[in-house]
Amino acid sequence: MPRIHSDLHHLKTSVDTDVSVSAAPTHAAASPVSRRFVLARLGMAVGLVGVVGCRQLVRDPSKDGTKILVATTGMIADIARRLIGDEFQVVQLMGDGVDPHLYKPTRDDLVQLIRADVVLYNGLMLEGKMQSVLNRLGEVERVYAVCDDIPHDVLFGGEDHHPDPHVWMDVTLWRSATQRMSDAICLAYPELAAKVQGREDELVAELAGLHEYGQNAVASIPESQRILITSHDAFQYFGRAYGLTIQAIQGISTESEAGLQRVNEIVDLIVDRKLPAVFIESSVPRDTIDAVVQGAKARGHQVKIGGELFSDALGSTGTYEGTYIGMLDHNFTTVARALGGDVPPRGWKGQLSEHTEQ
Repeated sequence: MPRIHSDLHHLKTSVDTDVSVSAAPTHAAASPVSRRFVLARLGMAVGLVGVVGCRQLVRDPSKDGTKILVATTGMIADIARRLIGDEFQVVQLMGDGVDPHLYKPTRDDLVQLIRADVVLYNGLMLEGKMQSVLNRLGEVERVYAVCDDIPHDVLFGGEDHHPDPHVWMDVTLWRSATQRMSDAICLAYPELAAKVQGREDELVAELAGLHEYGQNAVASIPESQRILITSHDAFQYFGRAYGLTIQAIQGISTESEAGLQRVNEIVDLIVDRKLPAVFIESSVPRDTIDAVVQGAKARGHQVKIGGELFSDALGSTGTYEGTYIGMLDHNFTTVARALGGDVPPRGWKGQLSEHTEQ
């Protein structure tokens, strides 16, 4: 029997939409006709039928032998690859530097979702513009929101009554998401459970080491300088877990706008506390951070851009920073170095790219 961390017998595909999804393969229990009918209706709803045809929308994995897992973000896709090895083809919908708050699925994405054996997504309204498609698909397919097992009392409040979705910034919370991914894969394919659970154990141990490195890196920063200033409010979990005060110019979603008053408040803070650095983000335009730097300069204080942090997306594909562990290692190391801490030049594992000034 697969080792199951969570109760997957009644799932929510999002925190605000209650959609029951059986832990046992839902589409295996449904008749081929009913499943094809539901998926074809979804295809028509999103304008796919007539473009690719009903038969192409419904793939029979027993005939082609390929197992397909679709993940919305790079953070999820990277963990899934670690868990399943070569057993599945992993399709990542959102590529390098893509902002999930603003992402709109393409027709190719929708075809991939409909044809997948397992779909993993963040939830907590991170994928807001594709939530309705995920909800509809969850009626007949194995669709799992990986953050569903995280207790709501540890989540930060967000915008429009939705929790802050950036939970991967706290390695201990992302470990819970990792266990949920493992559960979902093992329930879908019990014959792979032993392999997947063995890889999960190795990964959880590695995440524990990464979390400890993050704590030590931030602890090396002078206490008066443990203030992280970023473009948008993606680092609250990061700050709580590792001991930083977070000040963001924009809100949790990058759709929110930064007002002049907020820019001036950040400039006041920098000048008053004589902070040495602020940070840009890889998936967010840097205009507001540049405005803060210029505002501080006009007040007689030189503040540098301490580096580019990864917030809503991993680094470039094929690089160490293009993995979840590399993403967090980069963020810990970049923040600590710029704010006066003592960290290894190339991070926890010695695999970070050479540091360059922004």
